[in-house]
Amino acid sequence: MAATNIGQVNINSDLGESFGPWVMGNDAEVLKIVKSANVACGFHASDPVVMMDTVKLCTQNGVSIGAHPGFADLQGFGRRVINLTLKELEANIAYQIGALQAIAALHGAKVTHMKPHGMMANMSAESQEMSEAIARATKAVDRDLIFLCQANTEQGKAARKFGLRAAEEVFADRTYTDAGSLTPRKEPNSMIKDPAQAVAHVRRMVDEQAIYSTSGKRIPCRVDSICVHGDGPTAIPVSKAVREGLEAAGIRIVPLPEMPNLN
Repeated sequence: MAATNIGQVNINSDLGESFGPWVMGNDAEVLKIVKSANVACGFHASDPVVMMDTVKLCTQNGVSIGAHPGFADLQGFGRRVINLTLKELEANIAYQIGALQAIAALHGAKVTHMKPHGMMANMSAESQEMSEAIARATKAVDRDLIFLCQANTEQGKAARKFGLRAAEEVFADRTYTDAGSLTPRKEPNSMIKDPAQAVAHVRRMVDEQAIYSTSGKRIPCRVDSICVHGDGPTAIPVSKAVREGLEAAGIRIVPLPEMPNLN
């Protein structure tokens, strides 16, 4: 694993998740805080117009654009288990990345990373086969795409196996189990809603290059990017506090393509 990136870090968020007249999150405000956006590609959320509007907002705010492919599950918001064949998974990934690339082209913009969404992300984090299918499809579409992966999972291994740059991601507003995985959302302590607690949580991970579980277990990892969520009543204050807390510590917030040492 390459040298750590202490001194600079990326902040990303999952955005463009509205659909028709239904509005999710506060993208306009979040895009003033983050430096990279993972844009839903129409399967778990979003539609072509929402994708187009989100890309436009990204370009206006100097935010790098990433594809956020998920399961075709609008009703379940991509958070339900769907057992695709590896062939189906590769096709789903390529299709969704390609859709966002075309939308980005309308604004003269470029998609520079890919991050799996929801249950697809959680399942592939533990599955070598799924992660490799995602990496294969991503590389086939654009070998220069960065794979934004959950830290210390099969995703990063697969990205590196197929020659993609991997950015290891931790979460500002989610807690971790002793296995180093995200605490399931159904658990009462899965989310961090207090801004001060989120800042302390993120600073500890960045400073020590490690994840800490709810029981206090230390799990070393590389921290390239920090995910903040754009939905929920505490999303904006938590996201803003995390950025301000990092900058107060002298840590620069940069877009994913500007992060050094990704491998």
